[in-house]
Amino acid sequence: MGRLIAIANQKGGVGKTTTAINLTASLASHERKALVIDCDPQANTTAGLGFPRDPARRSLYHALVSDEPLSKMILKCAVDGLYLLPADRNLVGATVELVDQKDREQILKRKLEPMRDEYAYIVLDCPPALDLLTLNALVAADSVLVPIQCEYFALEGVSELLDTLLRIRRTHNPRLAVEGILLTMFDERTNLSHQVRDDLKDFFGDQVFDTLIPRNVRLAEAPSYGKPILLYDPECRGASSYLELAREVMQHDKKGLGAGA
Repeated sequence: MGRLIAIANQKGGVGKTTTAINLTASLASHERKALVIDCDPQANTTAGLGFPRDPARRSLYHALVSDEPLSKMILKCAVDGLYLLPADRNLVGATVELVDQKDREQILKRKLEPMRDEYAYIVLDCPPALDLLTLNALVAADSVLVPIQCEYFALEGVSELLDTLLRIRRTHNPRLAVEGILLTMFDERTNLSHQVRDDLKDFFGDQVFDTLIPRNVRLAEAPSYGKPILLYDPECRGASSYLELAREVMQHDKKGLGAGA
């Protein structure tokens, strides 16, 4: 049975979409069939994997609101073994349209359960908000990966997210674990990046991934070409970092994931 990982942080600009694209591409390159689900109305993961806006394309919105089967909207990506469930701006309305539905926070979970055997990993890219879309993703997920930018306010909002995870465990998803805290945009030339890394390791301990995602121009350029970094520049440091992150995630399978929040 495949593993569901939500990538979440209500703070924007921390590398959620970059991580969703490149972690799943790296998992696929390790011969682990992977599905990335774009849960963000901005649809940046969709565009970053080479699928520009298309009003005629079915998306996660139609699955949540119109109860259409997910299988009809999954797209094959350029990386072998990588698939995408796209988003579009209609998802903005989903939080309003679903608010009166019974068990509205369980909709995505119910739709994903029949698909778990088809993929080794299903990764959900959450919007930068603790809204109904993020709640659906966290209720469906086995674990949550939290990207944190190496900056002065790195811990801002993380305690709120972890409080949310504890509430979701109590009410909706008792198995939800912390996949890990991922440090992004790490600049080894600055004392600040090293200080943030040390502070986070002191605070979260072994929940912090060993892999550091560097501040890397090629990594930042790749989405504008609709490619994961493995296709855009496989030799750059960003590519090697995400391959290493994928190895850490796969190692969790061998050890058995049991991290607490």
